[in-house]
Amino acid sequence: MKQRRLFLYSIALILSGCGGGSATSPPVSEARILAAKAPAIAASALTVALAGNAFITTDTGGGEIINASGLANWNNAGTVTSAYFRMASAGSVTLGLDAKLSGSNNSSIRVTVNGTPFTVQLAGTASNTYTVGTVNVPAAGYVKVDLQGISKDGGYFGDVSALRVSTTATVNYANDAANYYWSRRGPSVNIGYTTPANTEYFYNEVTVPAGQDPIGSYFMANGFGQGYFGIQVKSTTERWILFSVWDADNGALTTLVNKGASVIKDSFDGEGTGGKAHLVYNWVAGHTYRFLTRAHPDGAGGTNYSAWFYAPEVGSWTFIATWKRPATTTYLTGAYSFVENFVDTKGYLGRRVSFGNQWARNVSGAWSEVTTANFAGDATVANAQRMDYAGGVDSGQFYLRNGGFFATYVPVGQNFTRPATGQQPTVNVSTLPQ
Repeated sequence: MKQRRLFLYSIALILSGCGGGSATSPPVSEARILAAKAPAIAASALTVALAGNAFITTDTGGGEIINASGLANWNNAGTVTSAYFRMASAGSVTLGLDAKLSGSNNSSIRVTVNGTPFTVQLAGTASNTYTVGTVNVPAAGYVKVDLQGISKDGGYFGDVSALRVSTTATVNYANDAANYYWSRRGPSVNIGYTTPANTEYFYNEVTVPAGQDPIGSYFMANGFGQGYFGIQVKSTTERWILFSVWDADNGALTTLVNKGASVIKDSFDGEGTGGKAHLVYNWVAGHTYRFLTRAHPDGAGGTNYSAWFYAPEVGSWTFIATWKRPATTTYLTGAYSFVENFVDTKGYLGRRVSFGNQWARNVSGAWSEVTTANFAGDATVANAQRMDYAGGVDSGQFYLRNGGFFATYVPVGQNFTRPATGQQPTVNVSTLPQ
């Protein structure tokens, strides 16, 4: 997983006494009354910047964007922008919008908070805080705030920079402006396996449930100290099998020894340097795929890393590539799996993956089942910029989950043990394609 710079942050304490009426799914007319009667937004209310906490969730092609200033180019009534913040406990919350008009003198917009709609009138080009209203949040979890245009007398509905949030509950949201790109991508989580010494081969089985594979997903199956191997969703029409090995610590270049048919050789970009090989293959959510990696010292100061992929639709092992990493003498160490999203505009979508039946084969040819793992996360997790992540054991397999702003997260730093299957891999390593 990519290393991210850690930033210290603090979550502000929220004011109490922000009383006033509450509403649970009232009709629009009632929401308008509540908006009119809602308490004024206190000067000390939390500022939840759309730049780090919002997404265009319904895109009608109007050109709307989320940039460093928030929502801009808002001209299409069909577009929906969704912003999110998390409350640590149930309670009422009063909301406002920091907004201004540009290209119009007046506009009417709908602000829907966890399903409760309010109508807000924007006027004038000066930036103002507009009161939205008060709702009751019945349980801890993320609050979703949708913005949609109703009417305008010019070209745009308005520019919205932030939500203003007043509540007695503790609130979590992305507040590290230098890392909004990462917070919008969402948390990356991983499980690190406990494997024996001198592990030459590592085997894993991966299943992505149907509907849990949006664009931008990387389900990494077989990671190790010098690289990783897994499956990605690149677009609506293209999916990859990806195997990467970093250059040596002293800067010496990793080189390709061999690759499989139709496998494309490439280089890293934006995440260090090394070798990358991918196979375009439209793997299917709901199917279980098998992954096998090998690390073997070459006797000349380097180590060869190889990867194979087994698709049930094909019925045989596919060779991906062998990379030679110089200035490295090791067998497989640091085995792990992860899930991440690599497209920041897709960070509001949820992903889930199961990893089952892990086995390690040592240099003597003995297989041993791997049943323990540690759950960990990246800097977005460590700095509490997002709290929509989970991991553990479910239905006898390890699982990871991220994105989607779900309510109940699983704290990292835990060890998990799955039940043993006793089902040793049916693979003859001496006859694998090369």
